[in-house]
Amino acid sequence: MYRTLVIATRNKGKIREFSGLFSESGLNVCGLDDFGPIPNVIEDGKTFEENALKKAGFTAKVLGLPALADDSGLTVKALKGLPGIYSARYAGEKATDEDNNRKLMEALKGEGDREAAFVCVIAIAVPRGPALIYEGRCDGFIAETPAGTNGFGYDPVFWYPPARKTFAQMSLEEKNKVSHRGKAMAELKAEGAKVIKWLDLRMAEEPV
Repeated sequence: MYRTLVIATRNKGKIREFSGLFSESGLNVCGLDDFGPIPNVIEDGKTFEENALKKAGFTAKVLGLPALADDSGLTVKALKGLPGIYSARYAGEKATDEDNNRKLMEALKGEGDREAAFVCVIAIAVPRGPALIYEGRCDGFIAETPAGTNGFGYDPVFWYPPARKTFAQMSLEEKNKVSHRGKAMAELKAEGAKVIKWLDLRMAEEPV
């Protein structure tokens, strides 16, 4: 019987977060770097959900194992929702986190409305058949200057008012309790027993 869940990413920050959230599930959680080279997924969906489904489904089919993928992004009100689904490549296809944050700060230079939200959609797929979807959202603001060294992505510039900190100033435990990804995963974990049963049933239907 399967007991492996592939996190469809090479992003070590994401893998670390998901591994922590699945620590009591009994599943062996691994990332794409634990396998040989596989083709990259073209993320050409119009929404976070479309991209998450595409990544999870493709990975599950290629590896023959259940796969989890998330599509997450930062939406900024003054930028009409950007960077949105382009968050990871906001400053270009090979942009670093620092490049993306720098471009965002430039785009908001002199802007009074710095309202923003992190959005996350998680999809769990098996090699054949439907997928499960979970969503989470966290509202906050874009800080005037980056702060903190934890996390990844836009964490240093995302100010979370209730904690009076940026995400990058929080511990992983603090962040998981309030983050978009943490909320989506909390929904998933609340249905943990049902999800495991669903995976068992679906994987039992897979050809040997």
